[in-house]
Amino acid sequence: MKSSQLAELYRAACEVELQAFKPGNVSVYSEGHDMTVEDFRRSAEVSALPLCEISYSLGEKIFYAIQATRDAVGCNTNLGIILLCAPLIHAIQTYPELTLRMALAEVLNHTTIDDANWVFQAIVLASPAGLGEVNKQDVSQSATSTLQTTMQLACDRDRIALQYVTDYKDIFDLGVLRYNYAFNRWGEQSWAAVAVYADLLSQFPDSHIERKFGSRYSARVATMMSELSDTLQIVNDPKQVKPLLYQIDSELKSNGLNPGTSADLTVATVLTVFLECSLCA
Repeated sequence: MKSSQLAELYRAACEVELQAFKPGNVSVYSEGHDMTVEDFRRSAEVSALPLCEISYSLGEKIFYAIQATRDAVGCNTNLGIILLCAPLIHAIQTYPELTLRMALAEVLNHTTIDDANWVFQAIVLASPAGLGEVNKQDVSQSATSTLQTTMQLACDRDRIALQYVTDYKDIFDLGVLRYNYAFNRWGEQSWAAVAVYADLLSQFPDSHIERKFGSRYSARVATMMSELSDTLQIVNDPKQVKPLLYQIDSELKSNGLNPGTSADLTVATVLTVFLECSLCA
């Protein structure tokens, strides 16, 4: 697949996620956390080309995409998105003869120390909130392990890192299945993305929230999102849940809660669906 085609699929996945009413997160329905929809659209636009540059290594894709984002919007809008989408794009470019899931496993199992160093630089440049310091493989130092090994050290506290050591199990075994089920029911990409987001948050604590607040809000968020997920399962028209979405969005944002990791996983899920569809076309 041409880099230009991959870039379009990536931008499209980012736009679907912005069109999805994700309570607590930024969308066309509700901005917040000092970020706008246009910040995210601009970030998707400028990060697409470096992410899809076939001559770049995985680590270079991530670094140059973050650098382009930082230059364009001056804040961290998409570190998690890029960390998740880069291996998917690299996989389809490197192993076009394999299924996406098999190709991704090959990419993740063959990361390098050089990849880790590029990613460390990207994380420092993005300056995500709540990063802190760790004893092993701190991003402010040079890496001594491969990117996958480094992610293994963080996977107990970060769900994006966990994807690197489980071959994106959450995305393939939950996100994609939920998206396809919802899309087949309603025929609307953005509402299928809402269903993915709700399911993820109903089952897994959000890493971005827990980095800032610990587990203080985890049970409450899970309860709200379970109610949302259950309601989505039974309605024929997903627009019927808008009042509930506004209610949850207001409560989360009034407490400064942004389920950013779940939003990032949603983008990666949509991109995975788009890539798999392109391989079957």
